[in-house]
Amino acid sequence: MSAFVVLGAQWGDEGKGKMTDYLAEEADVVVRFQGGNNAGHTVVVGDKEYKLHLIPSGILYDDKLNVIANGVVVDPVALFEEIDYLEGLGVKVTPEKLAISDRAHLIMPYHKVLDKLKEKARGKNDIGTTGKGIGPCYTDKYERSGIRICDLLHEDVFKEKLAENLNLKNPYITKVLGGEELSFDEIYNLYSKLAERLRPFVQDTSVRVYDEIKKDKNVLFEGAQGMLLDIDHGTYPYVTSSNTTSCGVASGVGIGPNMIQNALGIAKAYTTRVGKGPFPTELENETGEWIRQKGHEYGVTTGRSRRCGWLDLVILKTTVRVCGLTSLVVTKIDTLAGLDKIKMCVGYKFEDKVIDYFPASLEDLAKCEPVYEEFDGWDESIEEARSYDELPENAKVYLRRIEEITGVKIDIVSVGPKRDQTIRVK
Repeated sequence: MSAFVVLGAQWGDEGKGKMTDYLAEEADVVVRFQGGNNAGHTVVVGDKEYKLHLIPSGILYDDKLNVIANGVVVDPVALFEEIDYLEGLGVKVTPEKLAISDRAHLIMPYHKVLDKLKEKARGKNDIGTTGKGIGPCYTDKYERSGIRICDLLHEDVFKEKLAENLNLKNPYITKVLGGEELSFDEIYNLYSKLAERLRPFVQDTSVRVYDEIKKDKNVLFEGAQGMLLDIDHGTYPYVTSSNTTSCGVASGVGIGPNMIQNALGIAKAYTTRVGKGPFPTELENETGEWIRQKGHEYGVTTGRSRRCGWLDLVILKTTVRVCGLTSLVVTKIDTLAGLDKIKMCVGYKFEDKVIDYFPASLEDLAKCEPVYEEFDGWDESIEEARSYDELPENAKVYLRRIEEITGVKIDIVSVGPKRDQTIRVK
């Protein structure tokens, strides 16, 4: 039995899509356990690039089962747009390859409207949401007024719940937020059609994943976003609305935590984040812009430019502790090639002492000054390396220091976006 989780160890955008695709070759099942189509995973296979948002990255293999579990919130419109996009690129998406939980909550049109209007109402205090309706959908889930996929497949239940929700949402949308009223008939007719297309994919995925693990199948749990976007442990309120840590797998899939054997943390060789919030190692200078351009640091889902900074090992140590990481994967080390000097944050100076943990208060975090170690850089030849021994010596020194400070071994190093630009360290 082998079940492991792959998750982002920073603020997301660490290269989880590529690594999940790479590791999926050895997996039988790939499972998304949280988030929604606010995620953006880019996978490059040969000369083709695939941009995934909701569907697990294992979909590019014909012999893998892909699962959208109960912890994911599903926009059926976006789902079928993504399916059509993939099939247009020659990727088959069938009920044999994709299973969707009957317990997953549906993103409704009013969730997307509320997301955008509430974000606009926040003004300068906006959170920077994707506007995909993720937060409002999770709000309804925990308020116990959400609509699940199993409800959609029962016509009378769906009709009743939709009417109840619109009776509550429409006055708030129109009278408080200044939006336009949503039509019951338009939503009902659209979602009723989507229900029939969705029906063949739907099953109890908790049972399915449990059975696959008990059959000694290799199961890969694919995280979305990153640890610092976790609703409990991230830089609140600039976070997503779900648990992005390894702890979210059990509840987000419906299996016992004892079934998860390993946790791989994906980290860039530097740090990026999108939107607002403190960023201790941010480089607001030519070096930061150089990293942004060379690393193509623009969001897959939003297109927004990412803020860039030096690698922050305080963040990685926090992720190791919270997520129980058993190994690390370092991506985009090729982006740093060409810099004479490279820095790494090994602690924060805060109130006349050095700390190695991430403060809960954003006000305290904003006062933290990074404590750096400096390293000699390496050249562009790193992109051609296909084994650990072929890596430039200065890159190896940099990687070994990450292991020393985090106390976790690096299993994989990525030197480019393609599958063959992936190095197994062991």
